[in-house]
Amino acid sequence: MNSNTPVKTEKATLHLLCGKIASGKSTLADKLSASPGTLTISEDRWLAALYADEMHSVADYVRCAAKLKEAMKPHLVSLLQGGVSVVLDFPANTRANRDWMMSIVEASGADNRLHYMNVSDDVCRARLRARNAEGSHDFAATDAQFELITRYFTEPGVDEGFEVIEYR
Repeated sequence: MNSNTPVKTEKATLHLLCGKIASGKSTLADKLSASPGTLTISEDRWLAALYADEMHSVADYVRCAAKLKEAMKPHLVSLLQGGVSVVLDFPANTRANRDWMMSIVEASGADNRLHYMNVSDDVCRARLRARNAEGSHDFAATDAQFELITRYFTEPGVDEGFEVIEYR
């Protein structure tokens, strides 16, 4: 590096998204990724590309998502260490998922922002039905699947170490 090469002093940021199905996580991800030096990595897009024909139940999703997370972690750490900020459009909806995400923050040394979409179930259901009718999403969850998946949702806690930004 010569003396005329600018040195990046800002750390990369890992943006995380917490919220129930159809709470607005992917819409926010698109807005966040418009920042210079920032890209989005979408779980739904990767799962649809790699495992669409294997995912017929919540158990299938859990199995496929676990494989994807295992493959993605070293890549995410490399991007963040290289100064690229990442909007991780994976659901930060359980303590276990957030622990995995914090392990990426710790391994990479990146900053973090946990964007918490605090939206009511009724609003999420209405958005989900509209999204399903449009056919604009990689996966169309039913009301029953919304209820099942929502049972596992846990709000982020202050003890988890994230910088939380809440949206209502």
